[in-house]
Amino acid sequence: MCKMKITAVTSRRLCPDFFKRLKELSELEIPTVLREKDLGEAEYFELCKKAAEISDTIIPHTYISAARELSIKKIHLPLHILETADVSGFDTVGASVHSPGEAKKAEALGATYIIAGHIFETDCKRGAPPRGLDFLKAVCGAVNLPVFAIGGISPQNAPSVINAGAAGVCVMSSFMKAESAAELYKQFMI
Repeated sequence: MCKMKITAVTSRRLCPDFFKRLKELSELEIPTVLREKDLGEAEYFELCKKAAEISDTIIPHTYISAARELSIKKIHLPLHILETADVSGFDTVGASVHSPGEAKKAEALGATYIIAGHIFETDCKRGAPPRGLDFLKAVCGAVNLPVFAIGGISPQNAPSVINAGAAGVCVMSSFMKAESAAELYKQFMI
């Protein structure tokens, strides 16, 4: 048995005690993308500051200025932001992609890992058809970077994304809603 590479993605509105959950994820040493798309830059900075005081596994999303001001050397960006961003000084640069072509572009722009999705049906993308495992294989084959699958990932289907070439998985809703992050994490052991 080995631990699967797992990244958590936040959605604070799904979580009864968001900061407690961040602490749990930190204690499990799970990288956590702080993806709170409804917040403006000032609000996001305050949330990120508090999150960084609780967890050293936080990866800011979108707001490069927050990461720089808080001296966090990791950032995750939508591709359209990565296309014009100055990511110098970051040790880790993630990018969200939705096609093999976007994955190649992210790699050329300096991404160090990619999140590709959505792979399976998910409430987060209700009504949007999942891209599936063939899409994931194509993205993994297009780049020389670790690719993490997102979208409807569960302990039951996670092995199929690893078999498709992914380096790991990203989990949002399940981590945010779980009674215990540690118990859910154990279920991802393969």
